Amino acid sequence: MFKKALFIFIIFLNCAPLFSQERPIEIVDEAKANRLFLYALNKNEQDLDVTITVEGTNFRQSKSVPRAVRVPAASKVMLANLIVERGKRANYTYELKVSDSLSRRALRRESEPIKIDPRKKIILYIPENCILCDSLVSDLDKSYYLYTSYSFSEKPELKEQLAPAFENTTVKIDSVTTPIISLGGVLHVKIENYDQLLEELNK
Repeated sequence: MFKKALFIFIIFLNCAPLFSQERPIEIVDEAKANRLFLYALNKNEQDLDVTITVEGTNFRQSKSVPRAVRVPAASKVMLANLIVERGKRANYTYELKVSDSLSRRALRRESEPIKIDPRKKIILYIPENCILCDSLVSDLDKSYYLYTSYSFSEKPELKEQLAPAFENTTVKIDSVTTPIISLGGVLHVKIENYDQLLEELNK
């Protein structure tokens, strides 16, 4: 079994002038037997075409010209497959070319969905008599966003901590039957579904 070694990483990002990528593509590696697979993690909310060129020692790879691979939003896709020489460890560097100008010629490979951080941190507080929370939680679980949720029935102390935020409003925390949502530290009590949450998230 090939043991994962310490690898040398060099990343060069070549971006188009109007490139709107918010987060750089991350490269992770996975060793299986004598093979080393390089994967791209796209933690952006847009599809990207990624081309990787790998150089180094103690491994073999395809001699064909590297082609762009489509990496969908919030997904993990294999970019390269290195065959490591027996009894040695791979030392490599790589160059990335990333583009949001999607090409019809880009390779389509199997992708694995991943969870990503939203633009604003999402914290969901669930009141005891919330009638919409189950649906919202279900939609969030299906989304690619990371979020945190707390139930007042399990953590009543959180209710006490949030109560001061409602003192000068017409809303009483004891009577709230909708989700209490913190987006980037701002509390919302009028968000009733996932579409409304996205609308506030993207403001």
